[in-house]
Amino acid sequence: MTTTAAPMRALTDLGPIAQLRAGRLARRLVQLYAGLLLYGFSIALMVRAHLGLAPWDVLHSGLTRWFPIDIGQALVIVSFVVMLGWIPLRELPGLGTISNAIVIGVSTDVFLSVFPHVSAVALRLVLLLAGITLQALATAAYIGAQLGRGPRDGLMTGLARRTGRSLRLVRTAMELTVVALGLLLGGVAGLGTIAYALAIGPLSQALLPPLVVRFPDRGELPG
Repeated sequence: MTTTAAPMRALTDLGPIAQLRAGRLARRLVQLYAGLLLYGFSIALMVRAHLGLAPWDVLHSGLTRWFPIDIGQALVIVSFVVMLGWIPLRELPGLGTISNAIVIGVSTDVFLSVFPHVSAVALRLVLLLAGITLQALATAAYIGAQLGRGPRDGLMTGLARRTGRSLRLVRTAMELTVVALGLLLGGVAGLGTIAYALAIGPLSQALLPPLVVRFPDRGELPG
């Protein structure tokens, strides 16, 4: 996993109001919502690939087997449930946090409503690879906009801060937990789940540097 230190240091830790006052807001809003829509698009591609979903989507797909909801609706519900976990961790949601919880889920269901089912294995593999790659790009876009962490990101960073454990360990524990829960509920896991777990971190980190919106007048976090 390779990256440069400077772009990571350009990520600031601002409160919800400071995020909106930090400057370059129009650019950041466009990047945020483009990233969230792209994220929903990427989930829809992975669903149509039928080769396994990302860890949290394994849980979301499992919930659809027990409740009369679509996968995007499950995503929205889980997002707000996860945000309840922010309260004892004293994490503060930003515009990007609330938008993440709603826009990704709604756009996922919209894209699924127009995407046809695919049966050819070769095309399903293409959809899977495209879904993973585009989700990494979408992740880099919404993080780089610096308008608040996503619900799951905030839970991860909050738990890491409170427990003193590394982000990598906390993220791994979270994703193993949601995959296990998703499988118990009958969620969709498979080759795509493994491929996603191996690829999403390196891809997101590689794509992040050019998408981080810098604030030259703001202090930067240490690397």
